[in-house]
Amino acid sequence: MRVVVQAAFAIRRRLLGMLRIRTRGVKVLLFKDSGELLLIRNSYGNRNLFVLPGGAVGRREAPEAAAAREIREELDVIVRMLTPFGTYLSGAEGKRDTIHVFSAKAEGAISPDPIELEEARYFALNALPQNISPATLRRVQEFSGQRPIDGRW
Repeated sequence: MRVVVQAAFAIRRRLLGMLRIRTRGVKVLLFKDSGELLLIRNSYGNRNLFVLPGGAVGRREAPEAAAAREIREELDVIVRMLTPFGTYLSGAEGKRDTIHVFSAKAEGAISPDPIELEEARYFALNALPQNISPATLRRVQEFSGQRPIDGRW
């Protein structure tokens, strides 16, 4: 099944790049009550990098609803205190993307989707993994006040 997910991701990425379609996505800075941040490694794309959980915003879906839905689908967790953090523009992967970032608290233990995710782990903000994506590291630094929010992914 993971092979199918990887193939679908590659095809979608190529089509979006060729057609220059505008997309909307969400990412969530998801914390435990102890302050640790949840990062994931996807089973598609660059599977070695830890990133923030998230996904696509549906056609008639509000970004807040998409963020809560994506966390529920990927991690089987309910979010509480979902708060908008920033909106970013990205030209990565050849597409025009608007990414809405939220912060939230996780309600209960995570149960990662084994098809979509290779790994999901909590990290202390001062002990992030070496293989964190550059964009994810920038979001964490912005959230921590170590750098200003500039709106570019």
